[in-house]
Amino acid sequence: MKQAIIIVVMFLCAYCLTAQVSVTGSVRDNKGRILAGASVTLKGTYDGGNSDSTGRFSFKTTEKGNYMLVAANIGYNTVEVSVLLAGEPVQVNFSLKEAFNELKAVVITAGSFVASDKKKATVLKPLDIATTAGAVADIAATLQTLPGAQRVGEQEGLFIRGGSAEEAKIMIDGAVVNNFFYSAVPGIAQRGRFSPFLFSGTVFSTGGYSAVYGQALSSVLSLESIDIPERSEVQVGLSPIFGSAGFQEVAKNKKSSYGFSYNWVNLSLYQKLVPQAPDYFKAPDLHTVDANFRFKTMGNGMLKLYAYFNTTGLGIRNPSLDSIGLKNAFSLNNKNFFTNISFRQSLGNGWKLNTVASISYNKDQIQNEVQNANNQTTPSTQIPVIDYNHYRLNNHQWMLQARAVAEKRFGAINAFRFGAEVWNNADSFRYSNQDGIFPAAVHDFYTAGFAETDLYITNDLAFRPGLRAEHSGLLNKWNLAPRAALSYKLGPYSQLTADYGIFRQTPDRRFLMNNTDFDFLTADHYILTYQHLSSGYTFRIQAFYKDYRSLLKTDDALRNATGTNGNGYAQGLELFWRDKKTFRGLDYWISYSYLDTKRNYNNYPITAMPTFAATHSGSVVIKKFWVKQMFGMNWSWNWSTGRPYYNPNLPATGFLSNRTIAYSSNNFSLNWLPKIGKANSVVVVGINNVFNELQIFGYNYSSRVKDGNGQLISTAVVPPAPRTFFLGLFLSWGVDRTQQQINSNL
Repeated sequence: MKQAIIIVVMFLCAYCLTAQVSVTGSVRDNKGRILAGASVTLKGTYDGGNSDSTGRFSFKTTEKGNYMLVAANIGYNTVEVSVLLAGEPVQVNFSLKEAFNELKAVVITAGSFVASDKKKATVLKPLDIATTAGAVADIAATLQTLPGAQRVGEQEGLFIRGGSAEEAKIMIDGAVVNNFFYSAVPGIAQRGRFSPFLFSGTVFSTGGYSAVYGQALSSVLSLESIDIPERSEVQVGLSPIFGSAGFQEVAKNKKSSYGFSYNWVNLSLYQKLVPQAPDYFKAPDLHTVDANFRFKTMGNGMLKLYAYFNTTGLGIRNPSLDSIGLKNAFSLNNKNFFTNISFRQSLGNGWKLNTVASISYNKDQIQNEVQNANNQTTPSTQIPVIDYNHYRLNNHQWMLQARAVAEKRFGAINAFRFGAEVWNNADSFRYSNQDGIFPAAVHDFYTAGFAETDLYITNDLAFRPGLRAEHSGLLNKWNLAPRAALSYKLGPYSQLTADYGIFRQTPDRRFLMNNTDFDFLTADHYILTYQHLSSGYTFRIQAFYKDYRSLLKTDDALRNATGTNGNGYAQGLELFWRDKKTFRGLDYWISYSYLDTKRNYNNYPITAMPTFAATHSGSVVIKKFWVKQMFGMNWSWNWSTGRPYYNPNLPATGFLSNRTIAYSSNNFSLNWLPKIGKANSVVVVGINNVFNELQIFGYNYSSRVKDGNGQLISTAVVPPAPRTFFLGLFLSWGVDRTQQQINSNL
């Protein structure tokens, strides 16, 4: 730390005084009214300021030459004025025209947190994700700092408002990603596969979402990839755990681009420096390549092609709870491929078309065996519960998807959109153990049609009715799912919204190998939202109720479905506050969730609170950036009350009645943006769980070994290491990433 402070001090001392130009002026609307809080910046630089309570602004710059001075304010059209910076003071008075059609009108929120759509609340940008302490640039981990998302440390996925991971769908450019997270490893949650910098923004809906989306009972995360990059660049990333390289080539006419990147991750060195709870006999080793092509068509249309391929290998040992002295050795080899091609085009006369087609493929090769103290495979013990831990599983998943959405605008802001989509899912399994080889396959051809309209009854009152029809070839059934949202504008920056919808989903196909005579899973959503959005501030409060009218039930072994007569509910209250204005250079947000939920599904013997739910949870995220020093510090505190876990020593009436200890994690990271030669660079250092707080996600119990009191023995499910560390250096040539960093913190 002392060395880092010395480096920063030397960096500050190296600055020299240069001549500065004063830029002043005022910002008003086209009726002459003062606009306070408007941002005024020199385009392509990080110089600028905000208008005060009198509408005046003032700042100084060392830039020289011709520049565009840009004035922007929420609810008004952005204005650019050319200025010459030649040593003399510059004064510009702006007059902004109110953007009535899009921004003044009430917004139909439908439960969404939106980053890329300026008509709704800007909550998370790519740099928000990259600089959130504790998330390590993982999209899903950052979303867990928002209300509604639960923190589940032993299993990957999004757990939203009492819903399981299967109830959330994640999309890229409108196409569902079938395996968004790295393949599951027992007791260790896996991160998402995709970098946040692939995307221009996120739409995170925690319920009540549009009829355009289906096959999700709880949540939809929609990621929109970037269009044409600003300019060509070369990127390099270096760390003790990874190395990466890539490039983007942009055509001179800015109408097309292509790119390629390679990333290698190997945790061998890291795990030697930071001891892990599991015994990794093969450290995680990942190789990833991706490629993209983007092309602008006539009429501001866009064609985008993206392809991703990854291989993963690892192996871990954990002590066996069913026999003292033995170990369970788990190894995984995974291959994953995803590609999509999307096309959007304005057709004229108010018509727009969005289409996408994708292919997802995932192959898991899993081997588990029982080993002795010398890490050698044990012969048969004649104890079934031990011998059945010798097994192999080959799992193949294919998904082909096509989707088209057409939209017609009526008048200024009314719209009607409709479309259709098809999914072709094919899963095959090959399981082998001491009893033999057991192959299985399941196939589902899913089709859906949908329509909805945005009706602005007045400028303050908007209504969005929608309807979705779906058919599953596997179930051989149709369903109808109506949706509706009603929004009323309370003032210049606030509105009230009510959402209702029926949401349906095909049961998890792995349970339908032997019987498909079941119904769709169903959940009814009721949501009431108040939100206040102004320059630099976001406040949101939501109350919700979710009624599960049919959930999957399975046999006791959790292998085969027995019905869709399960049920449950989830209800709660959520708060979100974000402030980017009060303190210069400081951005922070606070979230809180109250959740009351119970369900009777899968092999649950009674109705109970599920293991992935906590009654109370919240986050505090703080980010401070010093523009002149090009240095940022980030802190986050994530917490929740204890979650239920299964204790087989209790009777059935005590099912999931035990709770883990409360969860708490304080995380810290810093980012420094020095200039290294001609390269634009970012240095990132992070520490998760700074105070080494004890974290327990649940307990694993033996099936046969008991202690002196006659109770089955157990072991706590904890993170692989109490603390985690990250150090990385990212270099780019061609695009100055420092500007993105600065803009996100001003």
